[in-house]
Amino acid sequence: MSRPVLRFAPSPNGRLHLGHALSALLNARMATSLGGRLLIRIEDIDRTRCTPELEAAVLEDLAWLGLDWERPVRRQSEHFNDYAAALDRLSAMGLVRKAFLTRGEIARAVAKLEEERGAHWPCDPDGAPLYPGDEAVLGPEEIAAREAQGAPFALRLDMAAALARCTGLHADPLSWQELSDDEGRQAPVRIAADPARWGDVVLARKDTPTSYHLSVVVDDAVQGITHVVRGRDLYEATAVHRLLQVLLGLPEPLYRHHRLVLGEDGRKLSKSQGDTALAELRAKGATPEEIRRRVGLAP
Repeated sequence: MSRPVLRFAPSPNGRLHLGHALSALLNARMATSLGGRLLIRIEDIDRTRCTPELEAAVLEDLAWLGLDWERPVRRQSEHFNDYAAALDRLSAMGLVRKAFLTRGEIARAVAKLEEERGAHWPCDPDGAPLYPGDEAVLGPEEIAAREAQGAPFALRLDMAAALARCTGLHADPLSWQELSDDEGRQAPVRIAADPARWGDVVLARKDTPTSYHLSVVVDDAVQGITHVVRGRDLYEATAVHRLLQVLLGLPEPLYRHHRLVLGEDGRKLSKSQGDTALAELRAKGATPEEIRRRVGLAP
């Protein structure tokens, strides 16, 4: 059997914090436990916020933590053609629709629909309102006009059509395999996947040729990732990833969604919280062993 392959995949749009440290260390721990390989992927599809300087800082922080990974790293910005090919395949299946509504228009349309119906509009697991569809808000003439003007747009997965296609391709109910321990040694359990809760998710935009959902499933397949270890905040998104894997004929990895490191306000850490940034903690004299203790891992 081939060796397990794990990956830590940061976005270089800010300095790493304690939450990233926990995820990186857990990936390294499971790779060691299973005798596997550890890869680093740089998720830099946002070419405005992600910079080479921040990438270098991310890799410096990971080396300081004591991680050892295979070279070279994979940078998403160097593989847009891979994502375009996957998008073309989904489009050829009739599963991609162009959507012109802006975030502001969606918000106003949802508020109006809620008022008319006297009921809350459904939201996705992240709390964002489900896309109502251009046809429900814009008339055909307005849609045609925006198309002719080259207006900004998103390319969205037609969720209803995708689920119907998935049923034809995959006899069993859609699910994923979730590991229950950080060592990866216990048998996984099957978790029912319900991607419909996300509605017509964005796959790409006019000015960004891929989305997180699309690029992550393509990258995991290309890199041969067998174990995806990531934060609990991405637990629900796994349903979308499993759907895309089935539609694109990609392999199914095992998943482990670990606990999050929370701030004093009980919220997930963000890169804007400088007091938890590894670089600042290092500057104050923290050691890698202290970081391990702070994130709840034995040194």
